[in-house]
Amino acid sequence: MSISLRLFHAAPLFAIATLGPVPLLLGAAWLGGAPVWIALVAMTGFVPLMDLAMRRMSDAERAAGQEFPAGTGLSVTLAMAQPLVLISAIAALSGAGAGLGWAESFGVFLATGLWLGQVGNSNAHELIHRPDARLFRLGKWLFISVLFGHHTSAHRRIHHRFVASRFDPNSAPLGESFYAYLPRAWFGSFTAGREIETSLLRKVGGHPLWRHPYVEYVGGALACLVLAALIGGLAGVAWYLALAFYAQAQLLLSDYVQHYGLERAETAPGRLEPVGPAHSWNAPQRWSGAMMLNAPRHSDHHAHPAKPFPALQTGTPDTVPTLPYGLPVMATLALVPPVWHRLMDRRARRWRPQDRRAPAA
Repeated sequence: MSISLRLFHAAPLFAIATLGPVPLLLGAAWLGGAPVWIALVAMTGFVPLMDLAMRRMSDAERAAGQEFPAGTGLSVTLAMAQPLVLISAIAALSGAGAGLGWAESFGVFLATGLWLGQVGNSNAHELIHRPDARLFRLGKWLFISVLFGHHTSAHRRIHHRFVASRFDPNSAPLGESFYAYLPRAWFGSFTAGREIETSLLRKVGGHPLWRHPYVEYVGGALACLVLAALIGGLAGVAWYLALAFYAQAQLLLSDYVQHYGLERAETAPGRLEPVGPAHSWNAPQRWSGAMMLNAPRHSDHHAHPAKPFPALQTGTPDTVPTLPYGLPVMATLALVPPVWHRLMDRRARRWRPQDRRAPAA
């Protein structure tokens, strides 16, 4: 049986939710017209509707039908699809495709950016946690392709170590808006990742500058910008920068939502309690969870970073912080700070180290 047939036989929900939009996005880029709006609906209103329509899957049900051992086939397939989607969008938006009108261009931009941010980033995140060096490099280059290579270092070496503390740029304290968080997290994670990689190189000694991961991150980004220029000239570069920023912002928005207001106790100056279920917000919705390769089962991921996405489990609201809606809906609400704080601040306070208890529904 071919890899693709095994993939769809073993994990139809993951495969359909993640790969399903790809032909729609390609059709939108190269044909324009109705495919643009179908692709946009597939990445926006269709997601919460599917979450509402599908009953939440319990851990017992998921374990009983364990999709496939590591999900590697799907991750690699998505990794091959991502440059095709990105290049097609750049070509179409810069005028080399179907001659899109301004409304169609906006639709292609939104739909493609949402797929890159929610599916592409989730897949890259999955791959950089894999112990196989080839899969790790693949995930790293997926992040580089959206000009966010430094996340490879900052996420694994800083975020996972210091999550839900003042030492992690990607954890938002109670009361911070996403708009204040975004620049702080981007520049903070870039700097923290660079510093720790430099420190690690110094410890082993004898490595030339070109072995520094940030050389690959920056050099790869420059190469991608040159490719965008070859595809669409200055317009191609401009659209590429816009798509990359949109994808980056969604990743940071996901981090903002999934750790907002949660705290790890400092057991001594500079020493933190172990990472536990109370340090990540979770969402059990099935469709959006499948679309993001179970990234919303976030507490289990932080407890077991190397666990493949099909095996991740979610708890119940009395055992883990649980978002009131699916992650895409919560990310949208986070863009409206008064609504966000009214909805989330009270919930976050219930999980403070000094007052952890089972929250009310």
